[in-house]
Amino acid sequence: MNTTMASRYKKGQRVTIVPAKDQSASPSDADIEEYLGQSGKIVDYYWIRPGTKVFYIYTIRIGDSKKEIVVHEDEIEAHIE
Repeated sequence: MNTTMASRYKKGQRVTIVPAKDQSASPSDADIEEYLGQSGKIVDYYWIRPGTKVFYIYTIRIGDSKKEIVVHEDEIEAHIE
C-alpha cells in the first residue's frame, strides 16, 4: 500500500522563499535568510520518511542565476505574479 502523499509543488513551478511556518529558529533558517522574499524555479524535489510522516525537500534555482538552494516544503510558497 502506498501511503506517500503528493508533493505540494512540482518541477518547473515558480515559488517564493519564505520563513518556515510554526517552527522555532533552526540552523537551516540562517542558511536561507539571504534568499527570503526572492523567487525561483523548482529544479528537483525529494521526499524522506523518518517514521510515519513524509517530508518534501526542494532544490530551487534562484532568479535567473545558476545559484541553487535546498529548502523544506514549509519554506516556500507558490509565486504569484
